Amino acid sequence: MTASAWSPFRNRDFALLWSAALVSNIGSWMHDSASGWLMTTLDASPATVSLVQAATALPVFLLALPAGTLADRMDKRRLQVVVQTVMLLLAGVLGVLVVQHAVTEPILLLVTFGMGVCTAILSPAWQAILPKLVPRENLLPAIALHAVGMNISRAIGPALGGVLIAGLGMAWPFFFNAVSFIAVIAALLIWKPAADPPRKEPPVGFVTALLQGLDQARTNPGLQNTLLRSVLFYLFGSAYWALLPLIARVQLNGTAQLFGVLVGLIGAGAVAGALFLPRLRGRFGLDGTLVAGTVGTALAMTGYALLHVPALGMVASLLAGASWIASLSTLNVAAQVAVPDWMRARGMALYTAVFYGCLAAGSVFWGQVASRTGLAAALLLAAAGAVAGLLLTSRLPLRPKP
Repeated sequence: MTASAWSPFRNRDFALLWSAALVSNIGSWMHDSASGWLMTTLDASPATVSLVQAATALPVFLLALPAGTLADRMDKRRLQVVVQTVMLLLAGVLGVLVVQHAVTEPILLLVTFGMGVCTAILSPAWQAILPKLVPRENLLPAIALHAVGMNISRAIGPALGGVLIAGLGMAWPFFFNAVSFIAVIAALLIWKPAADPPRKEPPVGFVTALLQGLDQARTNPGLQNTLLRSVLFYLFGSAYWALLPLIARVQLNGTAQLFGVLVGLIGAGAVAGALFLPRLRGRFGLDGTLVAGTVGTALAMTGYALLHVPALGMVASLLAGASWIASLSTLNVAAQVAVPDWMRARGMALYTAVFYGCLAAGSVFWGQVASRTGLAAALLLAAAGAVAGLLLTSRLPLRPKP
């Protein structure tokens, strides 16, 4: 029997942690969008603004696999509580520094990098928790709902952040983010997970376990194809995320509110797109869904490059969001089902490293390209690259035949 899109919510633990994560992610998106806008007020050059996303993504790329190995070897709930508390403190400190007008470009990048380190530790552990929250037959809809929650928060957080900046000041999105971590910490403390089943394999050292994870990329065809196709999608798709504050400010001649609306509409488009994903995936499979998401992303970046009317930029944002969730959810599902349960955190850490590594490298690269060629040219080049990458990997199925 096929599980419905909403069946994971019948499980109390999933509903509890999903709801808490939604609140926290709203705060995180407020924080991220406010950081990008804050940097435009300190230094509006594309190369500098793009460093905000790079500082978020680079530590996840560098630390994801060691973090996944750590998560496979220790209590995931305790690890989550400690790291979420550290993020609470970092967000609060940044808010205080903004109030005191003491933020500089290096300070903003340093705090952003620190948040990225925490994300690196949290991400594989959180994704490894998902199979513990629902029966196996509900795993795929649980993964999709996790992505939906991320995009609901993306729809709400940046827009709310723009309202707070306009009404109360630049520091308030950071304060809200700090408070939002309390929701996840409380939910994790309430959750009582079942004990892990005994491992059949003898315990191995940390380095050996890490190397076992790396070996998956070489010996697991499903994961290998997923990682290669992820590289070529995220490397080019990262362009509009890195440059979005400048798209709002320069291309569309807007303010922080417009930037928040653009990011919020990306989230709204992603939520709307997620409702059609089961039907799209059922008809075209994982590979066809990734094709649709990549082409849609290329069209959205073309729209950002050529359209200078805010309303049309909003339409491009809706398309960008629907296309992003189609590709991201498809690649995430492909990675989840490609690895065995006992290796899941390490397998997902490899996927996470590729995801954030491409965001980091792409952010720096597209910032430099935009500085030399202009925003429009950089976005058009990224759109063309995304389509070219799709053609290059068209013969690499996400779920190879056994």
